[in-house]
Amino acid sequence: MKYYSTRTAPDDPGEGRSAAEVIVSGIAEDGGLYMPDSIPRVGPDFISSLLPLDYRGRSDKILSLYLDGFEPDEIHRCGLDAYSAPSFPASPAPTVKLEDGLHILELWHGPTCAFKDMALQIMPKLLSLSIPKSGEKRDALILVATSGDTGKAALEGFRDVPGVRISVFYPADGVSRVQKAQMITQKGGNVSVCGIRGNFDDAQSGVKRIFGDAETVRRIARKGYFLSSANSINWGRLLPQITYYFSSYCDLVNSGEITAGEMINFCVPTGNFGDIFAGYMATLMGLPVRRLICASNSNNVLTDFFATGVYDRNRRFYTTASPSMDILISSNLERLLSVTAGYAKTAEYMASLKETGRYSVDEEVMNEIRDVFDAGYASDGESFETIRRCFSDYSYLIDTHTAVALSCIGKYRERTGDKTTSVVLSTASPFKFAGAVYTSVTGKDAPAGYAALEALEEASSVPIPEPLRDIDKREIRFPDEIDPADMADHILREI
Repeated sequence: MKYYSTRTAPDDPGEGRSAAEVIVSGIAEDGGLYMPDSIPRVGPDFISSLLPLDYRGRSDKILSLYLDGFEPDEIHRCGLDAYSAPSFPASPAPTVKLEDGLHILELWHGPTCAFKDMALQIMPKLLSLSIPKSGEKRDALILVATSGDTGKAALEGFRDVPGVRISVFYPADGVSRVQKAQMITQKGGNVSVCGIRGNFDDAQSGVKRIFGDAETVRRIARKGYFLSSANSINWGRLLPQITYYFSSYCDLVNSGEITAGEMINFCVPTGNFGDIFAGYMATLMGLPVRRLICASNSNNVLTDFFATGVYDRNRRFYTTASPSMDILISSNLERLLSVTAGYAKTAEYMASLKETGRYSVDEEVMNEIRDVFDAGYASDGESFETIRRCFSDYSYLIDTHTAVALSCIGKYRERTGDKTTSVVLSTASPFKFAGAVYTSVTGKDAPAGYAALEALEEASSVPIPEPLRDIDKREIRFPDEIDPADMADHILREI
């Protein structure tokens, strides 16, 4: 299997990049994202073979379809190391029933209490294997822009990994108190964290600008590093996310909630479009999925795109209670366009986005997209009410991002009458957003700071996850905040 940029059709099919090369490089030279030259199709027998396996075994079989050049025992060791204790003391991704036909896929049982752990515990291991396979001799410098959870998960995954440094940039006033505390207290001798005076799009654009600046890349190279990324623009970050769609389906079959071959829906709280695109990959591979519902908060650029075919980031940016979704440039949408519209059209769309902040997709392409995707959004008020009702009706605690998705699946069902068994992806522990969750559940103002976690624990009788306990007592190592224009200089000082 070879990989190509989403923006450039290959002149010679034999000239594509290997899996190891795309994991190492992160982003294509033309600014595009890497995609495989073909998507493996699997049938009922393959899904049946996953049923008796645990999450690690399912991961082995999915990843092996895409990682040519990796030995089976290498892939197995990566999964075994990533998805076992102490990182995941129990099942990495359990599916929990709320009621008949409605389930929650919990993706926050890793070391940072967010779904990014599902990919960022295994990606560093894949990268370590990929560097010698690609022929690269220099150390890796991982650049990360985060809207909250990716940063901490990447820092934890790459902490003290030999031959790697990691620099994370986050919007200084655009993450939760807990998310910020997790990052600025990060341990490790090879890590760096810095706040950006701006929003996530400023941080993400800054990282892309560094990748595209030949002079900065040369200066970094002179210091002995090559650039890579741990954001979902890196195929090595997105690929492991495909596994949990298959795994959740298998869990529903094993529990008798569905029969093998039965269609289901997934509703995904969405920001950068990587998580839901992994679901689309699973669908193209042959997982029986009827609908992927893209759930947004008030930054509903994706909702409008699916409705109109026009992507327009020239709009007001909202800072919401679900900050990991406060994004107006959803980078992985480019991968969806490359599959449905092709290389040339995708390149045109991305050029238009860069120049004007918008693009319009042909109706024929949108019809293909709408065959699988639906979309909706929820305001902060709607998500707070969803948190309250979920706890009242089911004694089940959810965070603000999961609440957006649960609100959207309810609206989707009411609008369409679709009674297909549905799975809502739960992307973070409610304690990462304890203040908002506490107020939603109790109707009272939340205490300030870490006291909100303790108050939520008392009000809900749900224990604070161990990775978040006593987070307020940890040493602050990275207090810096800078303007986006200073990101390159900051990196060069750090290395």
